[in-house]
Amino acid sequence: MIAIGDVLVSDDVISSYFACELNACKGACCIEGDYGAPLTIDEVEILNDLLPILEPYLSQDSLELIKEKGAVLYHEETEGYVTNLMPNGACVFMGRDEMGIAYCGIEKAYMDGKTNFRKPISCHLYPIRVNENPHLGFTAVNYHRWDICTAACGKGKKEKILLYKFLKEPIIRKFGESFYEELCAAADYLSENSPG
Repeated sequence: MIAIGDVLVSDDVISSYFACELNACKGACCIEGDYGAPLTIDEVEILNDLLPILEPYLSQDSLELIKEKGAVLYHEETEGYVTNLMPNGACVFMGRDEMGIAYCGIEKAYMDGKTNFRKPISCHLYPIRVNENPHLGFTAVNYHRWDICTAACGKGKKEKILLYKFLKEPIIRKFGESFYEELCAAADYLSENSPG
């Protein structure tokens, strides 16, 4: 475990290989799961405000579900807000390209310059999961291993891309540049001083 300020980073975040392989998984993390993408309170407001801009990027089925049940909902089990899901389990903001690969309608709008909000930070950081515990005064950063990402682990290992390097942009977005620099320094130190 690495401690950077009040953030505890699991060792496997810096020691595991990972690089998304969308051709293999087809974006399964946007389709499978027990609940939608975790959202911050700020993101709930942002997404509700963005809905008119996002409409052209969403399917008719998604738009109908959003109109009937909303784009986000409160999830009792996690005690937080999440994106709503379609009946098949897909995120309400998800679409598919001509190759059958899932894409995020929010991110498409961002890439088209329609918004400066890329996507929820929990999606951007995945497969890193962040658990904030204000009562205990620390934040835990963990690698969420899921069999749908097996190809990503293989690709990362083949191309020698470590998880924290693959997710440099979202880590900086969440924690800042100086945090990332400290994380890199800690990773380098541990790598240079590990036995064998």
